[in-house]
Amino acid sequence: MAKKTVKMLVEDALGEVETWSPEEALKAQADGSAILVDIRDVRELEREGKLEDAVHAPRGMLEFWFDPESPYYREVFADEGKKYVFFCAAGWRSALAAKSLKEMGFENIAHINGGFGRIRETDGANIIRPEPK
Repeated sequence: MAKKTVKMLVEDALGEVETWSPEEALKAQADGSAILVDIRDVRELEREGKLEDAVHAPRGMLEFWFDPESPYYREVFADEGKKYVFFCAAGWRSALAAKSLKEMGFENIAHINGGFGRIRETDGANIIRPEPK
């Protein structure tokens, strides 16, 4: 039996990270103060669609792409004047991701409550639907 469950890890993360509503995140994206970062697996994007103008950074590479000392570093994550707002399918992975980056010393991060599921329900969300197969 696990000593600490996934639910416990997510609850801990939610107590430590900044949480935004989809509406707040979309407004900040529109005014240029935030970059929305989709951490879902590429298969989820293909199946469920994606948010227009969101940056895709798979969860498994996120810390590597944010770390300027990593050989995998991505310049898109270098703007300290922007808030990087993570989302996944439901908000669990994004909470864990935000906590991990907070532990690395990043302060300009948050995550979206309810993830892509809630973003899809939001008026004004520009969703790019997957191509029918």
